[in-house]
Amino acid sequence: MPSPLKYLSAYSPELQDQVQQMIVKNKLPQFLRAKYPKPHNISNDKDLRGFVMPIKNNFIKKSAPLSKITFDNKIHVINNALGLHSYVSRVQGGKLKSKNEIRISTLFKKAPEDFLTMIVVHELAHLKEKDHNKSFYQLCQHMMPDYHQVEFDLRVYLTQLEIGGGIY
Repeated sequence: MPSPLKYLSAYSPELQDQVQQMIVKNKLPQFLRAKYPKPHNISNDKDLRGFVMPIKNNFIKKSAPLSKITFDNKIHVINNALGLHSYVSRVQGGKLKSKNEIRISTLFKKAPEDFLTMIVVHELAHLKEKDHNKSFYQLCQHMMPDYHQVEFDLRVYLTQLEIGGGIY
C-alpha cells in the first residue's frame, strides 16, 4: 500500500510526522478548514479565464497570450500534475502559429481559492521559465509571496482527499 504521505515525501521527516499525527487524530480536515474556511466559486472555464487573466496581466503581461484556459477532467494528480501548460506550434497557411494553454484539474473546482491561485501561478510561471529552477520559483514567489506555504498546504489537502475525502 502506498504511503498516505506520498505528496509530502520531499518534506522533512518532522513535518511528515506532524501531518501523520493529525491523520491519526483525524484532525487534518479541521486544520485545513481553519486555514481555508471556504472553497472558491469558480465553476466553469469562462470564470476560470476571468480568474487567470488579471494575474497574468498583472505579473507577466508581456508573455505570450493564452489561447485556452480550462478545467480538465483528464488531469489526474496520480501523474503528479495539478495543472498543465502546453505550447503548440503549427504551420498554418505558410505561417508559424503558436498557442499557449493552461489546463487545471477539475479536482480543484471545489478547493480553496489560494490553492487554485497557486496552481495558476505555477502554470503561468511556465510561460517564462520552462524548468523548475531557481528563476521559476522566484517568479512564483513574486506572483504569490506565500507560494511555498500554500504549496505545502495543497499537498496536505491532496493527502486528505486521498485518505478521507474533501474538507467542505
